[in-house]
Amino acid sequence: MKQQKALTLKTLTKSNVWEVEENDIFRMWETAEKESDFKDNRNHYIDVIRSAFEIEEIKIDKPEVIKKYEARDFKVGNIHFDDNDNKKWGIKKRAINRITDLTYENIHHISAAKLIEVLDRNFGGGWDSLSQSIQDIIESGFDISTTTLPKDRLHKPGGMYDKKVNDGYEVLEITKGLWVEAIFAKAKPKVENHHKHDDDNDSMNNGFGDNYDEDLEDENPSENSYDDDDDDDFDEDKLTEESYRTTFETEEDLNLEAEDVADDDY
Repeated sequence: MKQQKALTLKTLTKSNVWEVEENDIFRMWETAEKESDFKDNRNHYIDVIRSAFEIEEIKIDKPEVIKKYEARDFKVGNIHFDDNDNKKWGIKKRAINRITDLTYENIHHISAAKLIEVLDRNFGGGWDSLSQSIQDIIESGFDISTTTLPKDRLHKPGGMYDKKVNDGYEVLEITKGLWVEAIFAKAKPKVENHHKHDDDNDSMNNGFGDNYDEDLEDENPSENSYDDDDDDDFDEDKLTEESYRTTFETEEDLNLEAEDVADDDY
């Protein structure tokens, strides 16, 4: 909350603008308009605000019109542009309901529970059905891991599911016939300069910077990172669950293990 109170239009960026609410915008605007360079920076301020808020100018200033905007969850207030130009704005925080609403700027300002809600609303094909760009955005703000197991194996007491949930992960289950894909998500600790984006760039652009691969490698450990544990640390349950990492379409694939044994026995 201290950080929010310290924010002004001058320090507002397309990332931290997601931390403020509609009334904060009106308050910061009123303070900024008294500064000498306000007119020069006004369009920049509006561009930053629009990256996280819907803005509608209310040209008919009547109570019945205002009520219609408020019924749509807009906050209505007066915006002073200059001595001869006063406007009334309706402002509403942009909703994050779809996968395509996720950006590098807002991904750090939603909870794991909210992410699971968004994924659940848009899903069907599982984690691998997401585009690489969306996966990268999500993984810049969350630790993601997945496993695909038969239904009767997923909730085995003491298995991966229980361990992840006990470790604070939110989980989404996607049924695939007799199998279930579980997607685990846990927010990463917030750090400054979490992604190399200039504030002047379009906040809705999901493109990548020059150091994208390097950054991603540092920030997003592989979802199969459990496999990298030392041999001394593995147990039978872990080995069994990790062997299901690849989704099998039919039970016939389970014969692969027998075939491997046959190949080795000569």
